[in-house]
This record gives sequence, C-alpha cells and structure tokens, in this order.
Amino acid sequence: MEPLQCGTSPIVGFRFSLHPMTSDFIKVIKGALNDTDTSNVWMHTDDVSTVIRGKQIHVFNVAKALALHTAKTGEHVALSGTFSIGCPGDSTGDVFLEKDDVLLNTDSTKQYISSQFALYPMNNPDYMAVIYREVDRAKQLGLFNDSMHYASGIHGDIHEVFAFYEEAFTNACSDEHRHLVMTVSMSINSPSHGGA
Repeated sequence: MEPLQCGTSPIVGFRFSLHPMTSDFIKVIKGALNDTDTSNVWMHTDDVSTVIRGKQIHVFNVAKALALHTAKTGEHVALSGTFSIGCPGDSTGDVFLEKDDVLLNTDSTKQYISSQFALYPMNNPDYMAVIYREVDRAKQLGLFNDSMHYASGIHGDIHEVFAFYEEAFTNACSDEHRHLVMTVSMSINSPSHGGA
C-alpha cells in the first residue's frame, strides 16, 4: 500500500507540547521519548515545545507513539500541537526524506483519547468545503464527538484517531494549494472521560 502523502512537498513538521498532570512530569515526558524510536525524524526541543520533521508517514508515526507512551503511564496528559506542510521556510534538502517507509513504532496498545482538530488549507478559497468534507468523514467513521467554535471534536482509540488525522491532512491539501496547517489538542486519561 502506498503511504499517504500530502501534495508534492514531502517535508511535514509537527510542533507540540506535552503536559502530564503530575508533579513527576519530567519523568513521564522523558520516558515517552526514550520509549519512542525517533530515528526517522529530525527533532529539536526547546524550553516551550518540541518539533519533529521529516516524511509524513514518520512524523505521524512518532507523534502517535509519543502520545501513546505518555498515556501508558496512566497519568492524565494533554497534548497540543500543529502539523504543517508546504511552509516556505522548509528546505527540500532535508536528509530525513531519504528514510524508507518502514514504520519503527508499532505498539498496538488500545488507548481512548478525546481530541479536537482544526484544518487550515492556506490560500484555498474553497477551504470550508474541505473542512466540512473531513468532518463528514469523521462522522461516517464514528469518531466525531462534537461541533464547537474553532474546532471539531474527535474521539476514540488512539490508532483510529491518528489514522483519521493523517488521512484528513492528506485530503486537505493539493498540488494547487500546497501549504496546509492542522492543529490538534488531545486529552488522555482524563477523569472526565468517565471510563470511555
């Protein structure tokens, strides 16, 4: 099966912050980083957030693995981040684009997450049709949770949710409109999930 790929520019980035709701948050974050194979992406962490860049298939794989390994601690965790492709500042010479398509993180542990996302197809005058199409697809998949201002709620098993997000990202950009931004916010192991 051909890996999903958005547009013609292959560099995808994801800038995110993890927020474990525990005083031992450093151990939770470092543990997730140690348990995730990040060798297929370029990664840099500063005092606010972390960015990973590379092929789309690997950026989404690493993002899901980091969220899953953090969730496996049992702590309530929030994750907020921004996926982007086609940014004029990205270089087409990134060495991580030479990686093959073999996924390095394959943990299939089930994990419920509640999340929200927003799509921003840059310079696309028909952007609302693109957004509505992906929201309708979430409803058909049984992942749609709620309509809200500035986002749409998506929930379910982490593997299904991330698969939806990667497909939505792919579907929302095109050769004509190559710059796309997608924001996501996730809540994992929240007491308010009520044993979902």
